[in-house]
Amino acid sequence: MVNVSDIRIIHKNAVFCRCNRGWSGRYCTTPHTSICSSDSKSIGLSIYHRSICVCPSNKFGYRCLLPDTICQMNNSLTCYSGGQCVPNDEYVISNHTFTCIYPKGYISDQYEIGKNKMILSFGKKIALSQSIFIHFLQVIDNLKPLRMTIFQTIFLAENSITIYWSQTFHLMFIEFFKNNYYLIVTQTNFQQSITANKMVNPSDRCQYFNELFNETFVKMHPIRRIKYYHLSCRRNLSDLSCFYDDQRICFCYDFKKERLANCFDFDHNMKSDCLGQSVCESEDKFFQNSPDCPRRSICICPDCFYGARCQFSSNGIDLSLDALLGYHIQPNIRILHQPIIVKISLTITVILLIIGFINRILSLMTFKN
Repeated sequence: MVNVSDIRIIHKNAVFCRCNRGWSGRYCTTPHTSICSSDSKSIGLSIYHRSICVCPSNKFGYRCLLPDTICQMNNSLTCYSGGQCVPNDEYVISNHTFTCIYPKGYISDQYEIGKNKMILSFGKKIALSQSIFIHFLQVIDNLKPLRMTIFQTIFLAENSITIYWSQTFHLMFIEFFKNNYYLIVTQTNFQQSITANKMVNPSDRCQYFNELFNETFVKMHPIRRIKYYHLSCRRNLSDLSCFYDDQRICFCYDFKKERLANCFDFDHNMKSDCLGQSVCESEDKFFQNSPDCPRRSICICPDCFYGARCQFSSNGIDLSLDALLGYHIQPNIRILHQPIIVKISLTITVILLIIGFINRILSLMTFKN
């Protein structure tokens, strides 16, 4: 495919081709004359056989010929503290003509207003997984709690993560593996722009309800069973922070001189996988942070698989650097900040290359003489 600039694998049997300028069609085999400006991108043809143009930030119009100077016309309109000004689309209904893009940790057109920052450290007895799901719940009067879920990845050399969150929430849980929950934050009133440090300990784990009650109680109907959930919080005054059953999750709290359980419905099997489509290989689980307009996605790999799409496997490999170091190499991190095992392996590899190069030169000199 000589007219293709990029090929993306959508599914096992389907690909998406990004055509070079002047070409269109499923496999970029149909020539056409682009009418887009020279500094824009032409990404194909519309159903009306008109070029689809992607404009740079300072141009607009269907051909990207009209200049947009909203970010340069008035210094007072520019963003605070080095934020990047981006003009809003002319077809978007908004009270603002531009948007400011700030570094991670800030959310507002006012640079001083930032996200909540939560630094979580994990005790030695906490079994970490490659990915962590973070569940935020907002309590709304007379309505079901609003649930929002994001995820983060933990590298093998790390035992802490930093979470930024800007929306209102009253409860925060993290989830390792399958239904392994820990209660992190409970707050009656939401606080904006705070920085919190939390050491996650085994006492923060939410126990499954069959760990707290006998078999006879577990087999009871859920409606009859739930009214006794307060007993679990009273019996375990300091050791139990939360627990869950198959339909809901509960946390313990103090009310006057009593310790009670507050429970709400919770879907333990929630997933967002783009209507069943997945880019993961080997039938792995695929999760997006939003079903409608996702910004991030992740493949949850089974044992012995790794990579962005779980495309690498260590099965059947006896001794390979790819299998040994694949889990330790951190992407987008400078070599100086990589784990020590990666640095040592790189150093040994470089030394062996130098020795091999010198040995080759000496061998050539010997045979030449």
